[in-house]
Amino acid sequence: MGTSQITAPSRGPSPVPGDATPSSGVIHINFRHAAGFTVIGNHLAQHRGLSLAAIGLAAHIQSLPAGARISIKHLAERFPESETRIAAALRELEAHGYLHRSRVRLPDGRIITRTVSYNQPSTDASAVAAPQPRTRRSKPAAPQPPREAAPEPRPAPALTPQPQPQPLPQPAPVLVPAPTARTTPPPPLPQPQELTPGLQRAATALLADLRRHAPQLVLSESDIHALAPGVATWLEHDAHPDTIRHALTTDLPNPLKHPAKLLRHRITALLPPPLPGAQDIALTRPGVIVIPLQNCDRCDRAFRSRHPGHCRDCRSDLHTAA
Repeated sequence: MGTSQITAPSRGPSPVPGDATPSSGVIHINFRHAAGFTVIGNHLAQHRGLSLAAIGLAAHIQSLPAGARISIKHLAERFPESETRIAAALRELEAHGYLHRSRVRLPDGRIITRTVSYNQPSTDASAVAAPQPRTRRSKPAAPQPPREAAPEPRPAPALTPQPQPQPLPQPAPVLVPAPTARTTPPPPLPQPQELTPGLQRAATALLADLRRHAPQLVLSESDIHALAPGVATWLEHDAHPDTIRHALTTDLPNPLKHPAKLLRHRITALLPPPLPGAQDIALTRPGVIVIPLQNCDRCDRAFRSRHPGHCRDCRSDLHTAA
């Protein structure tokens, strides 16, 4: 019982210097691939300027064979990400030099998108040389005994070269620039013929009241004063306030980022023409005389007449009383 255990260590063994197993973080267990693999550089896998979706998309594109279709719709069918997220990742790869897309017009008139993938951002497709096949070094041949010199052959008469037809030049593909955002200014906001204080007040009140019907349409005071002439033009064209409110608040996009720009577009694009009067209707229908409506001075009943006065019943009562 009193004998000490001299074989048991007094403390734990110290870590071996240069041990490959880290004390924290990721531990790699690597196997050597013999086939079916793609070499991805650390400049891409550890890129600090690319998102994780862009890095994964670049690795997927570099693993595909030449000629594979990598349009946004095909990638959206292959992965759970949306078309918007995939398009943003492709733009990231283009900005950092891992991808290049161009529109090319073929000789038959069709326009296609040509995509070039780079495993190094600084490489150029024209600078990459095709690999040359390796040739085995042949052993030096054994020395042959000298032979007698053969008689020199007589020179054959020179043949006159026949002119070869020149091949027709192939039409070069015409590069079509990618579509860009619209740079033309929007059409001007409609203006009323006379912006009276009453029209200004009614248009301002209608714009400020839109947020009760559509909470997305919260406008600032400057936006309301800028859009008020357009709404005043609608009111000047005899448009009912409910009609204006329905045209401005129906089928709003979700999410709505710029409510003032949307209202400016709808006020300008959906402006109705002014209501035609009786004279205009008579001119559009030759041979038809339109008699306007009048209100009876006695019973306030509507009747058609060229001049104001009394309706038929009131005129009969007046004649009877006389």
